Amino acid sequence: MSTTTIAPRRSGLITIPAITGIAYTLSWIAGLSVGAPSPEVDSGGTAVVSAFAGHSAAVTAQFLFTEGLPAAGLAVVSLALARAAGRKAGRGGSAGVAIAGVGAALISFIQFVLGVTLAGTSSPGTAHLLFDGVNRLDGIKMCTLAAMAVAAVSTGLLPRWLRFTGVALAVAIVASGVGYLLLIPSVATLAYVSGPLLLLFVTGTGIVLGRRER
Repeated sequence: MSTTTIAPRRSGLITIPAITGIAYTLSWIAGLSVGAPSPEVDSGGTAVVSAFAGHSAAVTAQFLFTEGLPAAGLAVVSLALARAAGRKAGRGGSAGVAIAGVGAALISFIQFVLGVTLAGTSSPGTAHLLFDGVNRLDGIKMCTLAAMAVAAVSTGLLPRWLRFTGVALAVAIVASGVGYLLLIPSVATLAYVSGPLLLLFVTGTGIVLGRRER
């Protein structure tokens, strides 16, 4: 008499893409909860040093949770989506997702390094250069994330609600990216719209990919 062993079915949330997607949002929430100062994007070096004085630990923690750890999350989710798209014959966008996603991740990591350096500086000149660099890189990263969203939607692997989210994200994050790239505070505030859309898109994509891997 033969017996058959049935392997337990994994939950769609207990997979690397899903866990990473959820961790991405949790990391951002943690970063925004540390209470670090947030000067306007066009602030000068003296204003930045004054704002960050006595808050070095909080500023460092914020850069870790909003740029450092999310860099890894972006790379994992985008590469997982590219791999899934590559396995499906005729699916486009796999290379675009990988290139844009990893590119955004690299920019995010550079921002983390610059941000940690910024947190420890007391020189207005150095602070101005670092703060300016972090913000302009944010603008470039946002445009790269828009490209990633468009490429992800083009794979055809995402459900309709997530495709709509991706399109909305692409539009909103390019707009906010212009504000950061050109250091225009009023336009940069559009990040309050594009930010939540980004969290929803990355986390949702991770969970969808996790369910496909069950």
